Amino acid sequence: MSVNRELSLYIHFPFCVRKCRYCDFLSGPAEESARGAYLAALEREISLVPEALRTRPVDTVFFGGGTPSLMGQGDLEQLMERLRSVFDIEDQAEISMEVNPGTADLAKLRAFRQCGINRLSIGVQSFHEEELALLGRIHSAEDALRIFHEAREAGFGNLNLDLMSALPGQTFEKWEENLLTACRLRPEHISAYSLIIEEGTPFAEMDLPPLPDEETDRRMYHETGRILETFGLRRYEISNYAREGFACRHNCGYWTGHDYLGLGLGAASCTGNLRYTCVRSLKDYLEAGSWEAFHEEETHLSLEDEMEEFMFLGLRMTKGVRTGAFAERFGRSFASVYGEVSQKHLAQGLLAEEGDRLFLTEKGLDLANYVMSDYILTGASD
Repeated sequence: MSVNRELSLYIHFPFCVRKCRYCDFLSGPAEESARGAYLAALEREISLVPEALRTRPVDTVFFGGGTPSLMGQGDLEQLMERLRSVFDIEDQAEISMEVNPGTADLAKLRAFRQCGINRLSIGVQSFHEEELALLGRIHSAEDALRIFHEAREAGFGNLNLDLMSALPGQTFEKWEENLLTACRLRPEHISAYSLIIEEGTPFAEMDLPPLPDEETDRRMYHETGRILETFGLRRYEISNYAREGFACRHNCGYWTGHDYLGLGLGAASCTGNLRYTCVRSLKDYLEAGSWEAFHEEETHLSLEDEMEEFMFLGLRMTKGVRTGAFAERFGRSFASVYGEVSQKHLAQGLLAEEGDRLFLTEKGLDLANYVMSDYILTGASD
C-alpha cells in the first residue's frame, strides 16, 4: 500500500578495494574490466524500468555499496545522465553517495558535486589507527580528516560521518574521543552504529580482543546522544543524529513507508505491496536481458505485513508513529489491532504517547528489539 506517489532510488555499486573484516554486505574487490561490465549492465537495467515507475517523481537517490566513490567522473556522469533520462528526478532531490576516505580526493569530490551529488556519507568508523587496522579499513585517521575538509572545499554542505562503537578492545574513553573528534568537524549528520559480528565474516572467525561488556555498551549508547546533542546533533532515529533540517531523507523514507526502487546487484525494492530483489549472482546480473531476468524473490505483502512494518520501522524514529495515520492508511483503528500490546508497553514505561503519537522512551530504546517484536501479528482482526 503506497503512502505517496514519490519514489526513492537506491543504486548499488558492489565493488571495493578490499572487503572490511566486519562486512557482510554484497560487495568485494574486482578488476576494472568487471566494474565496467557491471556499469553497462546497470544502465541496461535502468533502461528496462517499467513505465509506471518512470513517471513517478524521484525525491531521493542513494549510491551505496561496496564503495561507489571508486567510480570515476566519466562513469558517474554517464550513470547520472542515464538516470535523469529515465526518471523524473526532482530539482531539490537529495542525492547521496557513500565515500570511503581512501578512494577520493579533492578533484574527484568536485567532479561528484558537479554531477549532482549533494550529500556525502563518509565511512570514517574510527579516528584511532589501531581500530581502523583491526576493522580492515583502507584509510587512515588523517585520510578521514582530509576528506572531510576537501568535501567542504568541493562545495558539499550536507555531510554525514559513519562511526562504529563497541569494537573489540574499545574503551568508553576511545569511543568518546571518536565522537568529540567528529563533532569538532561540525558535520550536519552522524550515524553511530554498534558493531554486530555477523556469521561468515572474518571477524566471526578471528581471535579478537574482548568486546565491551553490556554496561559499557549501554553507556556508549546513552552518552552518544548526550555528547552529540551538546554539538547540535539530535537523535531522530535509533542510530542517527542530525542538525535541524538535515535528517537523511532517503533513510527516513525506509522507516516511514516511502516506496523505493533498488537498482544493481542484490538491491531490494518495495513499491506498493510488492517487494522484490535484484539477483545476487554477478554472472546472472551481467547476462540479464529483461526486467524479469534482473529480479528474484518477489513477494506480495499482506495487510498484516504492512501493518507490522508500519510499527516496527516507524518506532525506530524518535517521533514514533501516529495512530491516526495508521487508521488512515489501513482503514482500521489502531486500538483494534495494537491497543493491547501498546497498553502493555506504556504501562512498562517502554512507550510514551503525546496526542496520537506513540514513541519509544529512553528505557524503550534500550529494549527496542523486544518492543518491536511484540508488533508482529499472528493475525489481525477488526
